[in-house]
Parts: sequence; C-alpha cells; structure tokens
Amino acid sequence: MKKAIVIGSGAGGAMAAKMLAQDFEVTVLEEGKAFHPFSWSLDKLAKFRKSGLYFDERLIQLLLPNMRIEKTPEMVMVYGKGLGGTTTLATGNAVRADEGLKKIGIHLDEEFDELYRELPITTEHQRYWSFITKKTFNVMDEMGMAPEPMPKLLHPKGCALCGHCSIGCPTRAKWDTRELLEGMKVITGCKVTQIEIGDRLAKRVHARKGMCHLTFEADVIIVAAGGMGTPDILRNSGIDCLPTLFVDPVLCVAAPMPGVKQNRQLLMPFVCRREKYILSPYMDWLSFFFHSSWCHPMEGIASIMIKLADVEQGDVHGKKMQKTLTETDHRYLKNGVEDCREILLRMGASEKEIFLGTINAGHPGGMLPLTSAEARTLHSSKLPENLYVADATILPQSLGLPPMLTIMALAKRIAKIVRTV
Repeated sequence: MKKAIVIGSGAGGAMAAKMLAQDFEVTVLEEGKAFHPFSWSLDKLAKFRKSGLYFDERLIQLLLPNMRIEKTPEMVMVYGKGLGGTTTLATGNAVRADEGLKKIGIHLDEEFDELYRELPITTEHQRYWSFITKKTFNVMDEMGMAPEPMPKLLHPKGCALCGHCSIGCPTRAKWDTRELLEGMKVITGCKVTQIEIGDRLAKRVHARKGMCHLTFEADVIIVAAGGMGTPDILRNSGIDCLPTLFVDPVLCVAAPMPGVKQNRQLLMPFVCRREKYILSPYMDWLSFFFHSSWCHPMEGIASIMIKLADVEQGDVHGKKMQKTLTETDHRYLKNGVEDCREILLRMGASEKEIFLGTINAGHPGGMLPLTSAEARTLHSSKLPENLYVADATILPQSLGLPPMLTIMALAKRIAKIVRTV
C-alpha cells in the first residue's frame, strides 16, 4: 500500500488524513501533544487580576500548554499547538466561507454537502440561549442587521454552558478533529523541520521528536501545519511563500451590565454579516484577564466581537508574525466599533462606560494563495507534484469569518485529487 505523510492534525490535516486512509497507509505528524482543556476555575483566577500577575498574554500558555500566543505592537495572535490543532480552541463555528475560492473558479458544493451529512452541524443550540443572547439578537434584528444563528459543530445535549469554548470544551460537546483521528497512526511531539526535495518530488520528511531526528518516506505528503507553521516548513524546504498574510483580526466592544452572565454562554451563538466584518456576542477571555479596561466582574460584562477581513499583507518567519493593520483595516474596525456602540446603547449600556478589548487574531493564512490557474488541481506550481498544502495557507483572500469548515472542504477535495492521481 502506498504511504502518505500528513503534517498537522487540525482542520485540514485531520480531514485529509481521514480521506486518504481509504487508499494509503497514513501517518500524521503533530508538533504538539495531547490536548487537555482548561480545567481551573475562571472565577478563582479572576480574583488575582488586581495582583499584577496577569501582565502579558503569553502567560496563558502556562495554564493552557496547547495554546500559543505571538505578539506584535498592534495585536495578539492565538493558535493551537497540539492534537486537533486550533479546532480544540476554536468556538466550533461551521459557517461556509468560500466566496474568495469561488472568485477563482473553485466550487466546493459537493464537499460542503458531504460535511453537512458527516459532521454534527447544528443550530439547535438556540433553545439554550440566555436572555442576554436573545436580547442582543433582537436588538440587532431591529437595527436591520439580519442576525442568523451560527451553525455549530456541537453535540448540544452535552453542552454545560460553561463559556469555555475557546479554552477547551471540558465535556467534548464541541466537536473537534480529534474525532477524525481516532484509530489512526498519529505521532505527537514531532516537529517537522524540512521536506527533502529532488527531481520535482518530495522524497522525505525530516523531523525532531525530543532529542531524536526522525525521517519519514512517503509517496504523498500533505502539509497542514496551519498558517503559522506551514510557511516555515515550506521555506525550510526551498519553497518560497508570499508576504500576503491575513489574520482576521478580532476586536471586542463591551459594557458593564450586571448579572448578564455572558461568561456562561455558548460563544458566538449568532452572526451578523457587515461589509468586511462580522459581529457576534463573544466573551473575550484574553481581554478580561490582560486588558486594564476589563475590570468588571466576569458575569457583569456584555461583549460583542468584530471579526475583520483584513488586507492581505504581512509575513511569518520562525512562527513570528510580522503584521501591521492598514488604514483600510482601521477604517472598517472603526465602523464595527460604531455598530457595537449603537447595539450596546440600545441594550441599556451607558455611553461613557463602553470599553474596547485587545486586538487579537486566530486565522492566519494566505501565504501560498491558490490562483485561477490552479482551480482544478488545488496544487501550487511552486510545489513538487506529490506535495500538497491543505490549510489556510492556500486561501486566496482573508475571510472575516471562521474558516474551519472551508478548510475541511478544501482538504476533502485535495484528498480526492490525490487518490485519483
């Protein structure tokens, strides 16, 4: 049987591995280790906010080892490093975000239909909405923003309404790609350093596990180490990437509202689509613990997220992000802030008490974007013929939307192509 190596166990890697396992002997290489959700009491941790202990967002890695934080002067990048990749830390949104792909001739209707059948995608969580979620929805609806329930990768009956969606679901009610990897050969703690290339073919994968150097040979190699990891692997292998990084920045606008308990609600229960950004209720834990404005009790904050489709410019080197928001980005963020202010005022907030959070991001990608010439093969001309990329690195434009479902649809199509070659 032919062999396939898949680098990364997140949305793209796990889906590609699952599909290829029908025809290949698949080995998944994951740099991180097993994922464990955040198990400490956030209420107890909140008591120490005035102590000065929470002075840098990177400290959260001490409490949640699978979370990685990179900082620039302007924003904080959050991504996952562990079995399941960032899907364990994402809020489980299953929204379709393929407009950019359609523009270059990539149509994934078949793959999306398969995902809707195969995965626990639901909007049945509406029956668990609290009064503050319903009130926010109704206000946005009255403002003509056309809010719509967010499709979730979720087993609703298992949801404990703990608000931990973005720091690890303790009940496994939220679906993540670890479910796709059950029964598969996965090597964790295995950092890929380089892909050896010769005669237009990817020959071997070189990796480190602890102090050991490992080499893997395969007929097909899929790189899906995420928008922060894949560019480094490709460059170390002699394959250039472009300085076209997008990150879908997030900024939360909040106000004190005693007793709303948004901290114990499903994150991002519904979404409003605006020009270049979306709005959704979201308790921003990074801002709560590390931003001085978020000094109110966690159960007394109402927060709305702005997620922006940013201009595609920036870079990643050694998993260090080089990214500056443009004038266009700031203009749309300002529009989003004005929207959120109006929503919060209509919900009863005081104008002088509204405050902003930290600009953070979690959807890096776009540094080896597909083109219309590659719409049929989903294979960049820069790559050896048996090497594919199956993560957000190949998306042609920023989304301003959760990318997980779209990445899995792309990975499905890529695996189908590989199986027929």
